[in-house]
Amino acid sequence: MTADGTVAEPIDTAGTSTIVADIAIVGGGLAGSLAAAVLARAGHRIALIEKRAVHPDEFRVEKIGGHQLELLRKLGFLNALENVACRYDQVLNIREGKVVDVSVGQAYGFSYVDLVAMARSQIPASSNLIVDEATAISGGGDVQHLELASGRRVTARLVVLATGMAAALGYKLGIKRRILAERHSVSFGFTIARQDGRPFDFEALTCYGERTADGIDYLSLFPVRAGMRANLFMFRDPTDPIMRELRREPEATVLRLLPGLRTYLGDFRVIDRVQNWVMDLTVVEGHLQPGIVLIGDAFQTNCPAAGTGVARLLVDVDRLCTEYAPKWLATPGMGLEKISQFYSDREKIAADQQSLKMAHFRQALTSRNDIGWDVRRRLHFLRRSLTHRVDQMHPGWIGRVRGALRA
Repeated sequence: MTADGTVAEPIDTAGTSTIVADIAIVGGGLAGSLAAAVLARAGHRIALIEKRAVHPDEFRVEKIGGHQLELLRKLGFLNALENVACRYDQVLNIREGKVVDVSVGQAYGFSYVDLVAMARSQIPASSNLIVDEATAISGGGDVQHLELASGRRVTARLVVLATGMAAALGYKLGIKRRILAERHSVSFGFTIARQDGRPFDFEALTCYGERTADGIDYLSLFPVRAGMRANLFMFRDPTDPIMRELRREPEATVLRLLPGLRTYLGDFRVIDRVQNWVMDLTVVEGHLQPGIVLIGDAFQTNCPAAGTGVARLLVDVDRLCTEYAPKWLATPGMGLEKISQFYSDREKIAADQQSLKMAHFRQALTSRNDIGWDVRRRLHFLRRSLTHRVDQMHPGWIGRVRGALRA
């Protein structure tokens, strides 16, 4: 869905040294591009500043489901997502070669670069994207000033920093990143196919780690346009030799770490390069400043295994772009009393806290080997298995009981 071209007036950047906008967004990844689209479609004059015209093929978020889809639908992106993603409706969950349960629900797999391109395609005017690099910010009153590497300037009432974990621009403003958990998790991404060229016998599959010493949370397999995508999430020292083995011999290493997978995958091969990512859990400090807001990873990072990053990002975009920014622009000033409303928003705070809670839970459930967590781990998978068996014998009964309890 895009707005009528007469609603959001494009910014004329040709031959101008100063660009004037209502809101300047620094960073054209997923958070910045979604925010730009939402605000531009609402009729605000947007300058999205990104140093690359085409986003690089990064290993970032590659699947969306559950509540995240409801947020995308609310923001008006779900139809566009369906054009770049592969839908799947059932995930087979296994551990030690045995079925734990089956997750049923709409979900999508995609490449991150396609997701960002989708978000940018929803910005009404292509001239809203300024291919340049922001090097400095000044202001603090009703108008903020951005200096660009090309020598041009952007003036805007509000600046949104959606720069991910790149901290240089914020650091100049005194915004610093505090590490909550260094090298918290390691993620690997690669695409696989069967040796015989036939499709796999499942829509999607999740295989959970079998031994705490391995530090494997789970391997998630799901369809993307290029084939069957694999995301492996681990809580392990990123300097461990196993990391090198996963990059050099991914097929043999995965089956050695998760032997129960062999029955489900058969003879398979990795058909593209193995990508990996080491994630620190961090949050910023000194961010409450007039005229400037941080969203997504620029504010707080997430554990990829917890699957809360996109939800947090979407909550940030929703609350800022549909609730606060339009109201702020309607009255003079862009002081701390306005900016603090976003950081104090209950939905944002809840999403941030839930993200950190799930990050620590996934790590403990995967790696803690004391008796308390061993019992909790066994009960976790036993409960899921028993629920699945009951649901097989009495379809829908579990759902009705849960609905009655919620009522």
